[in-house]
Amino acid sequence: MKASEQIHDSVLSWTGVTTGTHRFGGREYRLGRREIGHVHGNHLVDVPFPKPVRDELIAAGKAQPHHVLPNSGWISFRIRSAEDVGQAIALLRRSYDLALGEKSQRIAQ
Repeated sequence: MKASEQIHDSVLSWTGVTTGTHRFGGREYRLGRREIGHVHGNHLVDVPFPKPVRDELIAAGKAQPHHVLPNSGWISFRIRSAEDVGQAIALLRRSYDLALGEKSQRIAQ
């Protein structure tokens, strides 16, 4: 199974996640109106985070600054081997968990 298919199957198994075509190509995943990330083919995943989380991930070597918007909260993760797929899914899951927490806070207010 290709990396994008593995990611797709995993991310769509999470409650409330929808998918569609990303405006710059690839496949995006959303929780409600919030994008939790998108995948470009089988080699690149872009994920939005609050800046402190983005900085933590980059400092730990778990991601790179976004390939187009390096000073934003977005990160890029390059899939170079089958072992990288799990890390890509983990990054998307972290974004999902943050989005889910924010959604719960909005509902509680």
